[in-house]
Amino acid sequence: MNINLKELEKQFHADGYRLGMKAVGNGFSKDALFDAVKNLHQMVDELVNSFSEFAERQNLKPACKKGCHWCCHQPVFALDYELDYLRDFISENFDSSTQKQMSARVAEKRKKLENLIGESLLNSKFPCPLLDKGTCLAYSARPVACRIYLSSNLESCLKFYHEPENENSVPALLQLPMRLGRMLNEGFKAALKTSGVKVEEFRIEEKISN
Repeated sequence: MNINLKELEKQFHADGYRLGMKAVGNGFSKDALFDAVKNLHQMVDELVNSFSEFAERQNLKPACKKGCHWCCHQPVFALDYELDYLRDFISENFDSSTQKQMSARVAEKRKKLENLIGESLLNSKFPCPLLDKGTCLAYSARPVACRIYLSSNLESCLKFYHEPENENSVPALLQLPMRLGRMLNEGFKAALKTSGVKVEEFRIEEKISN
């Protein structure tokens, strides 16, 4: 199967751009933005599902499954519109007690990362504040970065978790869904910025709790 990756990237960027423009086309509002982010996530999920079905026929099925959470201990960067959507999801779906527990874990991770930069930050291994007993509490609202992070080999993820400073310790990530998912998000971001909406990147724990 021949794949023109550059053309695919252009198509996915254009799809993301159209979705972003739809969010700002009829008057920019929180509801319009969040509806668009939800649609963006659905498009990414469809991409991942289609790729997974194809990969399985090629004996390259992603090793990721529920309860596998080794990638949930590293810093996750996402754009602010995704994190605003995530924070709203948490506010709407969890009681005050659970939110307080999340906020405590957010504060704990912030403290652990506050003096780390560069490779030390990227290689750090502290659990995501949304991780509970090996499961993401806000799985349906997780950012694109989480959705496209797929590995074909569990052992490579375990090695990266235990030996992050080892240059040869690299997760066996599946590149096609990662690259195309990023292009969808880049197109969405470009549409917002073209329309004068400020877009910034943050780590999850920097945005989901006050």
